[in-house]
Amino acid sequence: MKIIEREIPDATVQTLVQSGINPLLARLYVARGVQSMDELDTGLGKLLPPSGLLGIQEAACVLADAIAQQRRICIVADYDCDGATACAVGVRGLRMLGAQHVTYEVPDRINDGYGLSAPIARRVHAKGHELLLTVDNGIGSVEGVAEAMRLGLTVVVTDHHLPGETLPTPHAMVNPNQPGCTFASKHLAGVGVMFYVLLVLRAELRTRGVFNAQNQPKLDTLLPLVALGTVADVVKLDANNRRLVAQGLQRIRKGHMQAGIRGLYEAAGKTYAQATTSDFGFALGPRINAAGRLADMTIGIECLLTDDDSRALELAHVLTRINRDRQEMESGMRMQAFALADELWEDGSTPPAAISVFDPDFHEGVVGIVASRVKDRLHRPTFVFAASQAEGKAHELKGSGRSIPGFHLRDALDLVAKRHPGVLLRFGGHAMAAGCTLVEDQFHTFERAFAQVAQEWLDAKTLTRCVETDGPLDPAFRQADVVERLNLEVWGQGFAAPTFSEDVEVISQRLVAEKHLKLQLRHRGDVVDGIWFGRTAPLPDWVHMAFRLDINEFRGERKVQFLVEGTEG
Repeated sequence: MKIIEREIPDATVQTLVQSGINPLLARLYVARGVQSMDELDTGLGKLLPPSGLLGIQEAACVLADAIAQQRRICIVADYDCDGATACAVGVRGLRMLGAQHVTYEVPDRINDGYGLSAPIARRVHAKGHELLLTVDNGIGSVEGVAEAMRLGLTVVVTDHHLPGETLPTPHAMVNPNQPGCTFASKHLAGVGVMFYVLLVLRAELRTRGVFNAQNQPKLDTLLPLVALGTVADVVKLDANNRRLVAQGLQRIRKGHMQAGIRGLYEAAGKTYAQATTSDFGFALGPRINAAGRLADMTIGIECLLTDDDSRALELAHVLTRINRDRQEMESGMRMQAFALADELWEDGSTPPAAISVFDPDFHEGVVGIVASRVKDRLHRPTFVFAASQAEGKAHELKGSGRSIPGFHLRDALDLVAKRHPGVLLRFGGHAMAAGCTLVEDQFHTFERAFAQVAQEWLDAKTLTRCVETDGPLDPAFRQADVVERLNLEVWGQGFAAPTFSEDVEVISQRLVAEKHLKLQLRHRGDVVDGIWFGRTAPLPDWVHMAFRLDINEFRGERKVQFLVEGTEG
């Protein structure tokens, strides 16, 4: 592993400090590309204007007409946290704006697969709905949109995924990544896109005289859901997304949130008054996601839709149990995936530039998480496959991939498909995460083709894991109140949480729970506790260490400890 210190222009740091920013925060902001105070303004007035989103006015007009005519609206959602929160925002927002008949449909991960398919369109039509609105999917649903329109449904697509070579042709489509869209932030999550559509719909209803500035619904009440979905979907936290997340966090900390979010905080044993982005990414988000992976995402969506505190807490506890089952399943799959991947290194040949593993016992709902774990361990683009559990599809494998910086996963799949026609039945996704389906007897062809693309695109430098850090930590900031202050900031994908690095002395080390290294370190002359989760090998007396800051509470005493990210070499 290589530790790289971020470049931090001192002049820019001083500009922020002179504007009243804490010196440590100023340094961290500048290291992440912040140039001015304006970028740190999280006010709603600083959000990018919706007008930049191609097709958003058309979508608003179609939805306004549907509300005026009291047409039956069905939202087709994705089965992850972004899809669930987007669905909840859509249902709640449309009802706030006057829609009387709004319901939703969630594809089953196993039997339906991702996105709006033709069978789902027929299902929506058969239930008597008149308008079909997708959230967090649809840009790749060419056949599904065509079938829905053939059946006479009005179709509005809201999505954020990258488009394929062929686009669907609904009545309106909103996606910052569709060709011709000039919206400055290409990183809106699906829930963010839906929120923007509601903003323009409300404006359209104002022009029609339905509302005025005094009696219009307060859509900002939906921001806790927007914040949760944005962080959980691991989209880049550019300035616009940071504002959306900051606004949601502010409301949650004041106790202004949906009953479901409150219930999830209680079920997770977290305190919403100190809500953090880490809560979204590691406590609430995984609970919602678990429903889509192992059970029925309806549970997650209903938790976010109910206004009954007791019902919300009950569903939050159900989601917690499902997530616990997911964790147990993931543990076994992870160890088997590690073993399969390690075999690729054992014959003495050059390790492949990309990893593909399959086991008949893998569960398709968990392959994405396991792929992420393998990728983190080996620093290689990774696909993990499981046999499809859908009826009549036992011969198919469903794979989920995770990538490393410098390797665009969806583009790699596109090249594999062009070089080996027929190997991939379906594929889609982003630069860092993607999915695909193939026939089982084509697995080894895919494995070789995927590794070949990685071999061509990646070099030794890219295949070396690098940890970017904020450099040495001034001991003056090694305080519990400083750590708490840092935790309240908006950190996440593309705006990484603070990580520091410097030479430290290892005073003592021992294993805890047989799999974690508990450390005593000497940092700038002071003894500091540390822990390296998942590390069992001992460390030398001196190391160049990358670490994050944490607060360890024991018997009423609160002490700062270092969470080790790695050591150089």
